[in-house]
Amino acid sequence: MHLLEQLQAMPTQQTLLQIGDQQALVRYREAGAQRASEPPLVLLHGIGSGSASWVYQLQAAGHGGARVLAWDAPGYADSTALDNAQPSAQDYAQRLWAWLDALGITQVRLVGHSLGCLMAASAARLAPQRILSLTLLAPAQGYGPAAEAVRSKMVSDRVGMLADLGAEKMAQTRAPGLLTPNADPAHLALAILMMSRLNAAGYAQAVHMLSQADIGQDVRSFAAYNAAPLVVACGELDTITPAKACRALAQAHAARYVSLGDVGHLCAVQASNEVNALLGLVGGGA
Repeated sequence: MHLLEQLQAMPTQQTLLQIGDQQALVRYREAGAQRASEPPLVLLHGIGSGSASWVYQLQAAGHGGARVLAWDAPGYADSTALDNAQPSAQDYAQRLWAWLDALGITQVRLVGHSLGCLMAASAARLAPQRILSLTLLAPAQGYGPAAEAVRSKMVSDRVGMLADLGAEKMAQTRAPGLLTPNADPAHLALAILMMSRLNAAGYAQAVHMLSQADIGQDVRSFAAYNAAPLVVACGELDTITPAKACRALAQAHAARYVSLGDVGHLCAVQASNEVNALLGLVGGGA
């Protein structure tokens, strides 16, 4: 079965949250069964993708692995966007915990990819006692420490590209850069599909969050409170969040660093076997 056909067999579910006097929808994919002794894996996707980026991890869970939940972040797919036009990582983290509260989930093994790492680190800082492990795959580190001119240009460039090209054309232009040139055509097709489905408003919110965030502050705060396993992993050929920067992040916070081999940025897809092994999942890889 083709990868995109496999994805069709994993339809999204939804949870309706009551946020103050308003309701908010969270769409997500789920697989596997809850084990009493093993909190679920909660997977947070990157800026140009969605819950579909975790297809191989969901497959592995469906083959008898632990419970896995992968959300579509606020403003992605049909998940309700945040109210703030320029949200912080904490705004996403608060929505994450509200969703998990609604599902009755108290403790998690939290995993982020790229921009999702900023959300994961902020969530870990907000509720460190609920985190059994924190895994950061190809982490975006945020532009918070950068000069205002640098941050403003990044926002203008990214939001402007989507406005000028549209999601489908931007996907054709940018998605190949998430993978290596020799990537499996099925992986490239998935990357293009996910990026082509971006919502302009939700993407703009995510870009603004990226411009403000500083993952180092949140990881430092979490690690000071919680000695749970902290892992940073990256592909050696990642040109978006280069391995050198990811290694430096791990070293700065005494985290374990894992090389995922000669793969690009979309590592949960391109290095699915390695990521599944890292997360304790068996099978379901490419």
